[in-house]
Amino acid sequence: MERCELDELHYIAPISSIVSISSLGILSHQKARRVQHESVAMEVIQDRRAKIVVPNARLLHEYANLYFCARNPMLFKRQDLHESLCVLRVSPSVLDLKGVVIADRNASSDHVRFAAAPEGLRIVDRALVFAEYWTDPNEIQQFKKRSAKCAEVLVPDRVDPRYLMGASVSCQESLKRFNELGVGLQARIDQHMFFFSERP
Repeated sequence: MERCELDELHYIAPISSIVSISSLGILSHQKARRVQHESVAMEVIQDRRAKIVVPNARLLHEYANLYFCARNPMLFKRQDLHESLCVLRVSPSVLDLKGVVIADRNASSDHVRFAAAPEGLRIVDRALVFAEYWTDPNEIQQFKKRSAKCAEVLVPDRVDPRYLMGASVSCQESLKRFNELGVGLQARIDQHMFFFSERP
């Protein structure tokens, strides 16, 4: 992936947490434990992530994790909650912050590679990350595609609110919920991101 191909990064969050995020920023798992909040994370995945140490760096849970593309298996699993979720759009300038690390797939995957940002973009397969689908008749290839869709940018401790560019939501109801919070972030409806084309 080239830097010029990246317009924004993504963070999936409950709309109910946006007031806190707009004030405190996007916090690492470790820092978020000290703040009352809702989470869309799956506990079994978080248990796995808790044991991972980023090479030559810190525990994975000490990073705020952003996606290159939120239209991924994580959001697909949570699509029934779409009215209560949003995808925060984050400036790619976080790649220039000290200590930021890039994972070429889900950071808890067995075969993940890590590299320091921003040069580490070269390990990310843009075609796989932004592919429309990750299914494949070959089980091994499907695992590879599924994992690559969840490539991550890992920011130490937190992403400051000044890097928030806005948000994407699924529908008018979620847009109403978001706007009622009055946090000063502009939200837009993006049905494609939330898999509306896959709904019956």
